[in-house]
Amino acid sequence: MSAIETTNLTKQFNGLTAVDQLELRIEPGTLYGFIGPNGAGKTTTLRLLAGLLEPDAGDIRLAGDDIQRHPEAARWLVGYMPDFFGVYDDMRVWEYLDFFGRCYNLPADRRARLVDELLALVDLDGKCDDYVENLSRGMRQRLCLAHALVHDPQILLLDEPASGLDPRARVEIRELLRELQRMGKTIIVSSHILSELAEMCDQVGIIEQGRLLVSGPMRDVRRHLRHERIIRLTVISDVEQARATLAKFKGIGEVFEVNGGLQATFTGDAEATAGLLAYLIHHNVKVTNFTEDVTDLEDVFLQITKGEVQ
Repeated sequence: MSAIETTNLTKQFNGLTAVDQLELRIEPGTLYGFIGPNGAGKTTTLRLLAGLLEPDAGDIRLAGDDIQRHPEAARWLVGYMPDFFGVYDDMRVWEYLDFFGRCYNLPADRRARLVDELLALVDLDGKCDDYVENLSRGMRQRLCLAHALVHDPQILLLDEPASGLDPRARVEIRELLRELQRMGKTIIVSSHILSELAEMCDQVGIIEQGRLLVSGPMRDVRRHLRHERIIRLTVISDVEQARATLAKFKGIGEVFEVNGGLQATFTGDAEATAGLLAYLIHHNVKVTNFTEDVTDLEDVFLQITKGEVQ
């Protein structure tokens, strides 16, 4: 059963289509990067999933529950962190989380334990009695994330959680999200910081003008752009002999000498790639480095959103 599944999901505002027949499926425990230019439909999609907007058409299922038929389910299944998160400056940090625990009707003893646990998780336990207004932006972001976790939701929807943060604060948020994934949470993160999504996400989806252009594991999305692999290798044996041996393997296309090594296009899958290395070693090619060249996620994003990939 998928953690998140949408079918034909559509939302319009004043005749403009913000989300256009979105088909999305995310498995439990996935850290999913949601990428798109401004106005692409990312925020609208997250608000639909959180139950904050009614779709004009289509279905949303969260952990198997149809949230249009059971809207109360979204309240407990989802923790939502918007891109601009209002906080109550005149409250102390512990009071802020306690307040939202009360909103979920959590008993007093449970709230007290929960506040301590969440502040430890987001590394704010030393700021427990500080006023929210005295926190740095990065600390506020972590506090807002703790708020989204108050009711222990299975699914987290985070809209630009690292927006406006300095490099150190972005690293802290990234590590926190990885920890939450290890705890079994399913997480969608929308962001323009594409290099960070590439580092931490299992899967990504690219959306433009309300349409999901491509979605899946990082490797598959990269290969959606480039339908062949680029293999790079360095050898200490005769380069020309290595080049001739390499060229004979099934699926190898053009072979070039690059910076003292070899580069080749290859149409094989992962198993064939492993077979290629074994083949070279068997034929006495002394390989000291063997890698697949990885397309940068930013290149994928730019080329797909330019319409270069159909």
